[in-house]
Amino acid sequence: QVQLVESGGGLVQPGGSLRLSCEVSGFFLDYDTIGWFRQVPGKEREGVSALRGSDGKVVYRDDVKGRFTISRESGKDTIYLQMNSLRPEDTAIYYCAAARVVVGSRMLSSSSYPYWGQGTQVTVSS
Repeated sequence: QVQLVESGGGLVQPGGSLRLSCEVSGFFLDYDTIGWFRQVPGKEREGVSALRGSDGKVVYRDDVKGRFTISRESGKDTIYLQMNSLRPEDTAIYYCAAARVVVGSRMLSSSSYPYWGQGTQVTVSS
């Protein structure tokens, strides 16, 4: 059974940091792809970052490059998203998603992922 559970969201001031966690079951992270997405009410869900286990390929959306880092703790079925220098425009519900095979050009496309977590709210505000 595939299950993804996000945690780590919360309220943080601009410039602050948060680390999101996605605990995954039913997937083999050494080969599969995990993505982080975010969504603001009334807007489309957008890809933030993704990590492909088979070759370690990592991708980021342009506006989070240098601020966010996706990682996996060796031997654990958990994917992290370290978010630094947070901005008000980063406010959203953040979701993790899983897929068996994703080509590089589609790693930030929500349609590539059939399995989703329930989401965790991130609010950046003073």
